[in-house]
Amino acid sequence: MTLDEICRVIEGEVLVEPPYTLDLDTAGASDLMSDILLFAKPNILLITGLTNPQVMRTAEMAEIPAVLFVRHKHPPKETLALAREMGIAVVLSPYTMFETAGLLYQAGLHGLGKLPPTCPNNR
Repeated sequence: MTLDEICRVIEGEVLVEPPYTLDLDTAGASDLMSDILLFAKPNILLITGLTNPQVMRTAEMAEIPAVLFVRHKHPPKETLALAREMGIAVVLSPYTMFETAGLLYQAGLHGLGKLPPTCPNNR
């Protein structure tokens, strides 16, 4: 799914354009950057409500080319500057995280599926 298609589905606004055409087939939603580092795969769309610069650092480490902020949460200037510097696209959604993920899933964007337990206490 292209960034334009994603924006149409969620009535989103692109705040930082990608440096190249994105075609994403997977998305993950989390506010825990440790979960993103653990389970993300390259070329995934990150859906989050966190807007601090650490989100961009996490995205870069996990090879995530696009971050989608939910609930009209505008990221600070530092976050947007870091996204531009790193070549990470940024999109803003008016919907909650749950609704954003649901709309994209319904439109054909896949999730990560069933994840393995990370430790014995997570069962």
